[in-house]
Amino acid sequence: MGNLQRWKVISSQMLINHRFCQVRRDAVELSNGVVIDDFFVYVKPDIALILPVTKNQEVVFVRQYRHAVGDFFIELPAGRFNVEEEDAKTAALRELREETGYVAERVKILGVLYDNPSKETNQIYLFLAEDVVKVGEQENLDVTEEIEVILIPVNEVFDKVSNGEISVAGTVAALLLGLHQFRTPTSEINS
Repeated sequence: MGNLQRWKVISSQMLINHRFCQVRRDAVELSNGVVIDDFFVYVKPDIALILPVTKNQEVVFVRQYRHAVGDFFIELPAGRFNVEEEDAKTAALRELREETGYVAERVKILGVLYDNPSKETNQIYLFLAEDVVKVGEQENLDVTEEIEVILIPVNEVFDKVSNGEISVAGTVAALLLGLHQFRTPTSEINS
């Protein structure tokens, strides 16, 4: 597939190795011979994200404060996980239960995406859960998680994406991949 070549890693050094933040500094040689001695990589854990839809055709969202941007965001339940400790589907179902109190029996994978492959190492595993049911309250939230659960009818979701109310990339990707099967075609509405 073309003549593109991988960069050659000359050296690699972990500059920050904290459980919440890992930053690596690589020295690399590009295919054209140029050497970059300070290419920084953010080493991030993989993410499991789930698109939960109730029997009443409502999407279960969470709303929470995101400190890096200093604002509140409407997102799908999601969280990081260690692939050596649990698989992505298990992590997605755990996050759904912990953040919302909902559970699902029917879950399918929508896809696996890269968040920002130019600077970050993680993948986002996207799942669709249909006919989710509330079985309890939120549980096992991290100290930084103050989460409000919001139900939004499927037919209102894309308007909220269009007007910027829903703007987190992984959430938008999951909605685009998963909700098309729930939307009523315009031709059926006008019949």
